[in-house]
Amino acid sequence: MSLQVENLEKNMAKLTVEVPAEQFEDAIKAAFNKNKNRFSIPGFRKGKAPLAMIEKMYGVEVFYEEAANIVLDATYGDAADESKLDIVSRPEIDLVQIEKGKPFIYTATVAVKPEVTLGEYKGIEVEKAEAEVTDEDVENELKKIQDQNSRLLSVEDRPVADGDETIIDFEGFVDGKSFDGGKAEDYNLVIGSHSFIDTFEEQLIGKNVGEECEVNVTFPEEYHAPELAGKPATFKVTIKEIKEKELPELNDEFAGEVSEFETLEEYKTDIRAKLLETKQKQAATENENRVVEKVVEGASMDIPEQMIESQVQNMINDYARRMQSQGMSFDQYMKYTGMNIEQMKAQTRPQAEKTIRTRLVLEAVVKAENIQISDERLEEEVQKMASTYKMELDQVKKYMGDQGLEQMKEDMAVQEAVDFLVAEAKLV
Repeated sequence: MSLQVENLEKNMAKLTVEVPAEQFEDAIKAAFNKNKNRFSIPGFRKGKAPLAMIEKMYGVEVFYEEAANIVLDATYGDAADESKLDIVSRPEIDLVQIEKGKPFIYTATVAVKPEVTLGEYKGIEVEKAEAEVTDEDVENELKKIQDQNSRLLSVEDRPVADGDETIIDFEGFVDGKSFDGGKAEDYNLVIGSHSFIDTFEEQLIGKNVGEECEVNVTFPEEYHAPELAGKPATFKVTIKEIKEKELPELNDEFAGEVSEFETLEEYKTDIRAKLLETKQKQAATENENRVVEKVVEGASMDIPEQMIESQVQNMINDYARRMQSQGMSFDQYMKYTGMNIEQMKAQTRPQAEKTIRTRLVLEAVVKAENIQISDERLEEEVQKMASTYKMELDQVKKYMGDQGLEQMKEDMAVQEAVDFLVAEAKLV
């Protein structure tokens, strides 16, 4: 195999790969052996016709496509390594020469990681995010805990009020016809939760147990089901049960039941301390983000379009896998949201570009400051991971592989670059 590398504009490069004719011949034979049972040739039992006979009847190019794929799979990785380029996109392959008895020649056009010119990155000034807990924060948290420890009591001596939990049957109609998903029995609906469209919940206020009523609403223009978007609908609703929350009294007895503290004031002090710890972590993260964002703003680079497209696709693939793990296919999600793949890509693109810029800048800081992660530090981090997942160290290493371990080392260096930038910054 021979290789020529041509640098193109905007951080693109073209690899021209020439593969010996003999290797292409071997690929044709491999494609023939894999597919020969598909051909029926008069005078030969199925799968017994020689290559030359199949080529004579179906054309000499009959196995070219599969043979080309075999050669590409076998040679592109080596060509990419030999090029010494930092390739950041999938290759765009063009076949230049494909003919028996001649070298197989193709080109692979790829995006190359761009050079980053750092601006000022040491001692930059950003507004500091503060961690502060107010009395209102403590009271709101206490109310959440109070609500979590409430109990529901059935109500029969009054109509539905805001905040009640109701059990209802309903059936919806658009243009006089019922529609998919518009009917349910024994549905649990909290009045004021705004989980139903338009003024559905408000129209149930004042209705009594056993009462049947009609609720008139209009679906939002951006509703996920296009056939219902913007249309008026009528729901026939039956109130089957009304429940109200009974909140426990906030006193020392309550504190003793939900915590290890004997008094409400002691419990509030603990709540304040935990809220402060959470807000301090949030503030630290926010300060990191502000510093990094300002450093990124001061840097310049020319990101190739193919690199952004690859990142967009990777993010969509990751999202699809998360949807799948939650029991929803990506196609179902797209149908539910009413989006197509191009809209999804357009929506994802800004975050993809931001992710690339941030990573490139932090890698440039790693290089500029000669940040290195020792094998010992990497070992410590992998050991922490092994302990977390209750696995043996060697088992984790084997699972991650050399590539995964190297990626982990790079990620650790990038995080150290973030820590360096924050330590150097002026938070005012």
